[in-house]
Amino acid sequence: QVQLVESGGGLVQAGGSLRLSCAASGRTFSRYAMAWFRQAPGKQREFVAVIARSGLSTYYLDSVKGRFTISRDNAKNTVYLQMNSLKPEDTAVYYCGAGASAVNRDPALYNYWGQGTQVTVSS
Repeated sequence: QVQLVESGGGLVQAGGSLRLSCAASGRTFSRYAMAWFRQAPGKQREFVAVIARSGLSTYYLDSVKGRFTISRDNAKNTVYLQMNSLKPEDTAVYYCGAGASAVNRDPALYNYWGQGTQVTVSS
């Protein structure tokens, strides 16, 4: 069992930055690829970024490449999402997910989710 708690969301102007954190409980954190997804009102949950168990491989949604960076600290059981040059279209609830052993963009393969943190980007 893994419990995830996100933090770091908020209201920011376009062009600004936020850093999201996702703290995981349990001793199995390093066994899982960790991912960030987002969901805007009326839309399906969308893949944003994923990082391998080792931290050596990362993949991103095309629209966030060059602006967002995912990282992890296995000693702290925490995954991060640094978001720079934010745009109004980045507005959504951001969720971290765990449970897949390999990197994957499909939310159905993630068994554990946090409660989400709201990110709002004003124009």
